[in-house]
Amino acid sequence: MTEIAILGYGTVGSGVYEVLKTNRDSIDKNANDEIRIKYVLDLRDFPGDSVQEVIVHDFDVILNDDDIKVIAEVMGGVEPAYTFVKSALLRGKSVVTSNKELVAKHGAELLSIAKEKNINFLFEASVGGGIPIIRPLNQSLTADEIYEITGILNGTTNYMLTKMTKDGLDYDEILKDAQDKGYAERNPAADVEGFDTCRKIAILVSLAVGKQVDFEDIYTEGITNIGKDDIEYVKKIGKSIKLLATSKIDGGKVWARVSPVIIGEENPLSMVNDVFNAILVKGNVIGDVMFYGKGAGKLPTASAVVADIVDAVKHLGRNIMTSWSTEKQNIIDIDNVEVSKFIRVEYNDKEKAVFAVKKIFGVSKIIELDSISSEFAFISNADVEKAINEQIDDLLNSEAVLNIPNTIRVENYSNPT
Repeated sequence: MTEIAILGYGTVGSGVYEVLKTNRDSIDKNANDEIRIKYVLDLRDFPGDSVQEVIVHDFDVILNDDDIKVIAEVMGGVEPAYTFVKSALLRGKSVVTSNKELVAKHGAELLSIAKEKNINFLFEASVGGGIPIIRPLNQSLTADEIYEITGILNGTTNYMLTKMTKDGLDYDEILKDAQDKGYAERNPAADVEGFDTCRKIAILVSLAVGKQVDFEDIYTEGITNIGKDDIEYVKKIGKSIKLLATSKIDGGKVWARVSPVIIGEENPLSMVNDVFNAILVKGNVIGDVMFYGKGAGKLPTASAVVADIVDAVKHLGRNIMTSWSTEKQNIIDIDNVEVSKFIRVEYNDKEKAVFAVKKIFGVSKIIELDSISSEFAFISNADVEKAINEQIDDLLNSEAVLNIPNTIRVENYSNPT
């Protein structure tokens, strides 16, 4: 029998407890061992809940118990999770976690400790929730050189963009809807401003290149500037907007970005809607592989945590996780990355504004909506971001253009000749 502890009895922690209790027999069979919960750490008590029998309020009780071999950290946040996890690993206890903030900031160090102690630090649930992606990168795709990882990594924002597209609602309306349904927090900043997605792509790129990619270095833009007019323009050209985390690896050169991107039907991510997430991995041997499912929620995330617990129990005394180095991986400045942009133009003289667009951008095709007067949009040719931004400044300085209401990046677009 292997005794384990769970740190935190919130949404994910209660899900882990529930999965371990509900599927006890099949989990024990898969682990080739009996897995039993000895402690659940939480500041609160839960009278009337069976978990109360194993609730403790002091982490040292767990740390000092030599019978505890595996700990599941599902508290969230960097502290005290980092202190608890590091202490547990140094004591020779394997740790599994769903904590993307912890992994993104301290993953390399914690993996190094686990390797040194010949135990495991596993974090499948930290990126895709219930979608397996860490294990495939660590085991199934090791024969490949990964050159791109692109994904929809946040169910809240994907739900919001899907509903805005289907129902014609504006950002503020759909945010309230997402909050009412429990998809968005009362303070939704981590989701809608792209921070959650940024930490997840930082973890994936770190694993792919084997070095530390700091999430602070990744250009991050959320969906707060996307309105229903943007959606209508994009629908008119038969495309959709997704919040994408994109990373590309070319030898020692790496870039990563989180932003709304306009994509066409040829991209399989265009079919990923509502609260579903998907991660597209491209390798030089296997080609394109996509992982798809619900990326969040109590039980999908708990399922991934429990799968890591089973893996840790099956491999007690043997390290199975590839480490990434604490050496920092430099990221190419986003200004030097090639892109096309969808650009809206508010004008006081249409003929002169179109002439300015053609002169500055070399583009003559414009997109108009009947519902908006004194405005059109166009899509630039591909160039590095810095050059396009300079062209936008030049356009703003032309006498016919009043304002640029919004710009959105466009994937793999070629203007018609």
